[in-house]
Amino acid sequence: MIAIYLLFILMLAIFVGFELIQKVPATLHTPLMSGANAISGITVLAAIVLAGGESGEAATVLGIIGVFFATINVVGGYLVTDRMLAMFKKK
Repeated sequence: MIAIYLLFILMLAIFVGFELIQKVPATLHTPLMSGANAISGITVLAAIVLAGGESGEAATVLGIIGVFFATINVVGGYLVTDRMLAMFKKK
């Protein structure tokens, strides 16, 4: 029963996120990307704490996986932000 609620929340979050991103003007995408990168940085810190804690083997493995994916997200986000900012530089 809980899985149905979680699936509903996931579907609702996907829909709301898609609608919000569509409404953002192009000039605000770069600041929003920077904010999302900051949030992903917090995710990296939380995953490091989870990986280094003494919560058990499963928590450590999930923490390591979390660090890996969150780091990819942060690095990719900063690369995209840098590329977007490069489009506004004068040649």
